[in-house]
Amino acid sequence: MTSLCEDASLSVMITARRAMHRPRPPRVAVVAPPPLQSGDKLTASEFLRRFDAMPELKKAELINGIVYMASPVRAKQHGTPDSIVQVWLGTYYAHTPGTRIAANSTVRFDADNVPQPDALLMIEPGGGASIGKDGYVHGAPELVVEIAASSVSLDLHEKQDAYRRAGVLEYLVWRTEDQEVDWFVLEDEKFVRLTPAKNGTLESRAFPGLVLDVPAVLREDAGALLARLNKSLGKPAHKNFAARLKKE
Repeated sequence: MTSLCEDASLSVMITARRAMHRPRPPRVAVVAPPPLQSGDKLTASEFLRRFDAMPELKKAELINGIVYMASPVRAKQHGTPDSIVQVWLGTYYAHTPGTRIAANSTVRFDADNVPQPDALLMIEPGGGASIGKDGYVHGAPELVVEIAASSVSLDLHEKQDAYRRAGVLEYLVWRTEDQEVDWFVLEDEKFVRLTPAKNGTLESRAFPGLVLDVPAVLREDAGALLARLNKSLGKPAHKNFAARLKKE
């Protein structure tokens, strides 16, 4: 008769031998998606799949089903103007609960358009856009801002049309090399360019109190830009707007 210990040892040996001869499941090779390249024609889902697989890539956009890759960023033509816009919008955001700002964030419109605007301002909650479970902006933000230097042809044509069709209410383009600012508002499904006031300012229709001192921004005078904005933030139109957002 065998002891209990011997029986246990025998059982372990038999189990081990069976495991050695048991067929192993085939290995499934994980294939990385192809890298994004300018000119690729993709759907939004495939574009985001490839973008997520390239963590080193900082900016790429899908406009009307075509991929556009970012070029190197110059400080004078883009970097500094971009920073000034972020400070301007950030100041408004700080005084207006119920809004959200985002810099260089991917926005998913539809199956063919996934832009990455330089800046955006949106009403949250209850606005035209929201943050999805994937962390991306879904829908149309109320205001989109682009700094356009070498990208003017894209920003004022294909991308502008994509923003219009998505239902973006206002589109601001700072054309740094042309020393011009264009602020478009959506009227009857068309973008109409706002005319500056006599003092050179432009004011948002979607965000009361959001005033842009165009001469100040063109000469990159952030102090004067914010001083003019702060005057508008103390007026009834902005206070009433902020109070309404707080209730919603």
